[in-house]
Amino acid sequence: MSAEAPIAAIPAPETTKLVDLSDKIEKAECYARNESSQFPMSNLFIGDSRLGCKSDADEQLIVHVAFNEFVKVHSLRLTEFNMGAEPESQPTRVLLYVNRVNLGFEDIEDVDPTTTLELTVEDLRQGSDPVLLKFVQYQRVKSITLFIEDNNGGDVSALGGLQFFGKPVATTNMKEFKKQG
Repeated sequence: MSAEAPIAAIPAPETTKLVDLSDKIEKAECYARNESSQFPMSNLFIGDSRLGCKSDADEQLIVHVAFNEFVKVHSLRLTEFNMGAEPESQPTRVLLYVNRVNLGFEDIEDVDPTTTLELTVEDLRQGSDPVLLKFVQYQRVKSITLFIEDNNGGDVSALGGLQFFGKPVATTNMKEFKKQG
């Protein structure tokens, strides 16, 4: 009788490459509060900063982005509107909320943000590095709400684009699950 050592399961190598999470955004579940009808939030995801998204009545804007599966978010890129043509409308203070649905202006200030970003003109430039987030706070994200609280002194706030970088959480997508037999 030979004593064989048990075979240890070799874990699959974890994919550490960060990807653009744009294809994980569930656009039907996304919304904005106080958005201009001429510059809706859907423009943020098309890649043309001349269109972008603007607030309507004042500088505050809420943008809620939902994902179609849980993701780990490493960083995000906020891009200036129309290549910086309206510097006064660029956001300077953005609050991020993870997995909070249906936040409105009446209750958003009663909830502690996950992260507060103080942005500079350089942070918003086309081709700038993404803003790094505290990765441990963004491990199982189904949605992120951005509250643009203040800007560079303009009457309205404007963003040219929005991108998230990270990776999907390894889960089973039940929509792709097929019954056997």
